[in-house]
Amino acid sequence: MSYTLLYPSRCDITAIEDALEASGVIAESIRAATDLRPGDGITVFLLDSESRADYANDVLRRFVKSGGAVVAVGAEGEEDIPNEFGPDLLAGFLRKDFGARQALLMLRTAYREAAARADCERATREAESLSTEVDDLTSIGMALATERDYNALLDLILLNARRLTSSDAGSLYLVENSEDEKKTLRFKLSTTYSRPEIPLVEFTMPLDKASIAGFVATTGEPLVIDDAYFLPPDSEYSINRSIDKKYGYRTKSMLTIPMTDHKNEVIGVLQLINRKLDFDAELKVPEDFEHQVIPYTRRLVHLVSALAGQAAVSIENSQLYEDIERLFEGFVRASVTAIEQRDPTTSGHSGRVADKTVGLAEIVDGVTDGPYRNENFSREEIREIRYAGLLHDFGKVGVREQVLVKSKKLYPPDLALVKQRYAFIRLTAEQKLFRERVMFLEASSEGYDDFKRSLEEEHEKQMKDLDRFMQLVLESNEPTVLPEGNFDELLRYADRYYEDLDGKQQPYLADDEVRFLSIRKGSLDDSERLEIESHVTHTYKFLLQIPWTKELSYIPAIAYGHHEKLNGGGYPRRIVEKDIPIQARMMTIADIFDALTASDRPYKRAVPTERALDIIGYEVKDGMLDSDLFDMFVQAKIFEREESA
Repeated sequence: MSYTLLYPSRCDITAIEDALEASGVIAESIRAATDLRPGDGITVFLLDSESRADYANDVLRRFVKSGGAVVAVGAEGEEDIPNEFGPDLLAGFLRKDFGARQALLMLRTAYREAAARADCERATREAESLSTEVDDLTSIGMALATERDYNALLDLILLNARRLTSSDAGSLYLVENSEDEKKTLRFKLSTTYSRPEIPLVEFTMPLDKASIAGFVATTGEPLVIDDAYFLPPDSEYSINRSIDKKYGYRTKSMLTIPMTDHKNEVIGVLQLINRKLDFDAELKVPEDFEHQVIPYTRRLVHLVSALAGQAAVSIENSQLYEDIERLFEGFVRASVTAIEQRDPTTSGHSGRVADKTVGLAEIVDGVTDGPYRNENFSREEIREIRYAGLLHDFGKVGVREQVLVKSKKLYPPDLALVKQRYAFIRLTAEQKLFRERVMFLEASSEGYDDFKRSLEEEHEKQMKDLDRFMQLVLESNEPTVLPEGNFDELLRYADRYYEDLDGKQQPYLADDEVRFLSIRKGSLDDSERLEIESHVTHTYKFLLQIPWTKELSYIPAIAYGHHEKLNGGGYPRRIVEKDIPIQARMMTIADIFDALTASDRPYKRAVPTERALDIIGYEVKDGMLDSDLFDMFVQAKIFEREESA
């Protein structure tokens, strides 16, 4: 500890200079009031009466407040502290005719007071520093706890560790299990403030004591190195200087801390390099490393260890969160597979709808004008939309398979029955032809040729009519995209009858067959359509059973509205525009477009893109779909977007 005595140039202290020098006190003349300041150690200012005018009380107070002490020398005849000094300003008072012994005693008292004040100031600074560090650690902990992105979390850990320790560089290593179940150490992240051009190349290395990071990961103990180029000769570890040589850097002070999880297992290593006096200083030349770089203290070891503990928990939580996300992603994908296995012809539909809905949501998120200029979607909300799109048809597992995969108006067994009936009528007609010819010959052969010719003409006419019947059934059995078709001719055949094996009259077409073949749009009748439409309610009830996180809790509501129309003409609830969430409106457009253009559905023809957009446009004009969303869908060419992995 150094002791300094400051005094004005006019102050005469020749009587005690020898004594001061023998006491190890450095005496220094202060020539201007503005120069008054404490030294690095304990400083006392000896002020004589002639110099009082040069040093205002506020100057002296700043000096005292910053850790110094003031001893005043009285004027001729002054026996006590002058009134011009406050009681808390002076540490001592000397009469004009002071002697060396008196001065030394008074100065010793002043030095003690200054030392006490310095200790108090230092304790205050340490308390403030400790409070700041605690606040910093708390803020860092909160930031780490809320960061869900794994790579962003690692960046945040390293950045805050560098800031907390004023380090120029840092690296992050993570422990991994290799395929042979041996643990390795992955060099995951690195940054160097003074050399941003140093590239990051991930690599793995053995988890042993050969490297500094490996040594710390193996022992589980912090390691402080004042100069990495001068390691103890018995060190088990070494450093690689190749990067330093290549980029003109100098690794000097190092602090390497293990990151341990709640099981006290090391999951990674945090390494900090070159603690600086000034965090913002760049280390460019060798002199910078010499003057700026300082060792890491024991206090920083404890501080970074606390941070490393927080980081380990955050990394573990982030990895667990990612595992849960992967698990849920797998569940969603498995659910989509289950849907598509019920109806293989719609394979890929859910993924395409999800992708196009997400694409439209991203466009909406970026618009700066129009009714949706204030509509924004976070990363979690985009994921919510995607999952709702993937699962929007899951309720189809509750629909009868024969209805779900019905590709024609008649079910295959029903069409087969009509074909058998056609074959029976045709065979019966042929038998009748030959029977009548035989009966004619048995009665008389006269005029047989004319009879035969007339009979065959009638038979041929009947066969053509019968073939027309079958052709009409097959044509009517095909579903249509839009309401079309005239079924009057079909109804005429429904009024025709044939005689069965029991001699009873049966219609060419049963009532149910006529009803199905007369469906004007699609392949489903009203009851079947209601059954298909019930898949939306099944989806909603299924999704309600899943304990969604807060960020994904809106998935059931989005999926529930994907068949609703703005004018109340949708299903299943017939709700109107104000009750349909925007996410569902976007999905409706994507769902209709894919349903129209999908080429893998046997119950309908694939509609060209332009025609599909026209059809959707008609529904927009009729007030069924959102015109603004449809315009964005078309202008951004969302319909061209391919399904992402």
